[in-house]
Amino acid sequence: MRTEDVLAATATGLWRWDNGSGTVTLDAEAARLLELPAAAGVFRESAVRSRFHPIDWNEIYGVVNLARAEGTLAEARLRIVDGGGRVLRTVRSRSKPLPAGAVDGGDYILVGTLQEVAEPQPGTTGAHTPITGDWRRSREAFLLDAGRALAEARSTAEVLRVAASLSMPGFSPDGLAVFGIAGDRLTVIGHHGHSVGDEDPFTDMPLETDYPAAEVVRTGRAIYLPSPEDYGRRYPVTWPLASRFGRRSWAFLPLIVAGRTMGAWMAGFKHPVSFSPDERSVLTTVARMLAQALARAGVAETERELSLGLQRSMMPTLGPDIPGMTVAARYIPTGGGLQVGGDWYDMIPLPNGRIALVIGDVQGHDVRAAGLMGQLRIALRAYAAEGHRPDAVLSRASRFLSGLTDAYGNGAATGSRFATCLYAEVDPVAGTLDIARAGHPDPVVTTADGTAMIRQTEGGLPLGVEEDADYPTSRLTLEPGETIMLCTDGLIETGGHDMFSGWDRLRPVLEQQTADLEKLADALVQAVHGPTSHYTTGPLSDRREDDIALLLLRCDGGARKRPAPRRTALTIAQAEPERIAAARQQLRDLLHDWADPEQVDAAVLMVSEMATNVLVHTDGDALLLAQATGEHGERRLRVEVSDGSDELPHKRRPGEMASSGRGLVLMEMLADAWGVDPRGAGKSIWFELNESGPEEAGAESVPVG
Repeated sequence: MRTEDVLAATATGLWRWDNGSGTVTLDAEAARLLELPAAAGVFRESAVRSRFHPIDWNEIYGVVNLARAEGTLAEARLRIVDGGGRVLRTVRSRSKPLPAGAVDGGDYILVGTLQEVAEPQPGTTGAHTPITGDWRRSREAFLLDAGRALAEARSTAEVLRVAASLSMPGFSPDGLAVFGIAGDRLTVIGHHGHSVGDEDPFTDMPLETDYPAAEVVRTGRAIYLPSPEDYGRRYPVTWPLASRFGRRSWAFLPLIVAGRTMGAWMAGFKHPVSFSPDERSVLTTVARMLAQALARAGVAETERELSLGLQRSMMPTLGPDIPGMTVAARYIPTGGGLQVGGDWYDMIPLPNGRIALVIGDVQGHDVRAAGLMGQLRIALRAYAAEGHRPDAVLSRASRFLSGLTDAYGNGAATGSRFATCLYAEVDPVAGTLDIARAGHPDPVVTTADGTAMIRQTEGGLPLGVEEDADYPTSRLTLEPGETIMLCTDGLIETGGHDMFSGWDRLRPVLEQQTADLEKLADALVQAVHGPTSHYTTGPLSDRREDDIALLLLRCDGGARKRPAPRRTALTIAQAEPERIAAARQQLRDLLHDWADPEQVDAAVLMVSEMATNVLVHTDGDALLLAQATGEHGERRLRVEVSDGSDELPHKRRPGEMASSGRGLVLMEMLADAWGVDPRGAGKSIWFELNESGPEEAGAESVPVG
């Protein structure tokens, strides 16, 4: 008897469906089952498709794709209908999808059988039978809920919690495990339905291990184990590890994103599961959604870690305490994104013993603004560490930023950006701040009696606008009990305010005369954003419109009233070398009551050497600035001689008979501190002497004759 006759006797037909050519080859029995002429032949796909119920036709593609992905048979129940939509019979299809050609692309060929089943009754309408319809509706509702819940998960832990709470229609697992890949090792990302420590044997195993999850990762194909016997037969090595959980069926599915297998998902069942095509379809769909959710969560966690890393690396920090002064600061990035912006503040110890306070704002609120801010902040620190004065620091920073932004690109989308900045060099002893400003808001000073005033200072263009911009320096003196506020425009203009109305909002807060500077900083931020628990690192609210950086500096109110500093200034022109003698006399007059006369002689000698070197080794004039600050007996003298030459002096070791080269050697021997500060144009040579009595300095002093 022929095979065809045997199949026909059991109401089983053969078909070959070529998806690429759109043709279906049927034997006589298959044609009869599909209500086509009962003879073998080749039919158009449209003719065969019209015989299937529309819902079944739509679902068969999912079944075929599932079988192609798993390398298994495509099994489905299909209802055959007449032209009026009445169900005539139900057939079961069992087919093997094969690639249509050498390359496994989108086309395929189905080769298999069609067999009539007695489940539906002829003559019924095109609706599903009650069991099938209920199950399918439950499945669709479950997948919609699962997809929505997984889409809302924002972390790996949340994804795992959602996966553990999923209740699959009719076959919910009692245990889940998600495996990841670390190099050539299989790791457990998370699990549910197990006790603590149950995952230990599976936590770290080579991908070559004879374990279902490892094989799934290696092949990218799902594995279904409907019984313990199947598990033990296929994986005898690892079966003893799984048998102790008392489960009856297991499904291991690949977690695939963009064609890459990123791990595996295990669903274990206490009850036997046959893993019908519909059940496998549900599991496969959940595995796809789970993989997408884990991938999104991984990206989100990476962004959060990047944000935290950027914040940790770029977070402004305060340096050492400033003697006699108190500092408080706040930094609040804009809402959303990486929580990193272009505003910053900094506190930099300087080589001359002073402190620099810096506050600035790079244009924009994106990652590039944060990157430029980080580079600019490093550059400012470097220039300050070299000993440059405030005007020179900003001049060099402007050239740096201009060249840096040009290197990013020359289009409108990537054009140059600018930055505003305020740089203040603080002298804690004198209570002075030498301020250079580049397009930044002016500082605000609150007096000891609680009066807040904007202090107008000279300024230049924002950094990066012109390479050779000049930044004049203004000097402010901070008296005991006074507070100076430096801030970016975000503190003033947030909430729809301009610079004027925003200042009116902040003035009452500054005039509250809060004794605690930290509380004052909190109050200023709360005036803009409302209360928050942690300003410098934690997010505030989604209402933030701009970054905020804030610096407060207060001269301690308990300090004694300082006497007014003594100052003198004198220009020594190239054509008037005799003015060096006048400079020596002015310095002696300034120090007429200095405790140690030998220190006065040393200061006069150093001034003479400094001024003479300018006239001899440069073509410009010398500017002498001298200032004595502090209480009698504890004063400090600072003398600066500036010129327009960029050539820095070098210390030499003159011979016994040499007539020059001793200037810096003398300063090193006689001064308590000295240095050379490059400026925007030229340099400044300075020294400092701390006042001491003759009994303290006599043995150590260098005689001056």
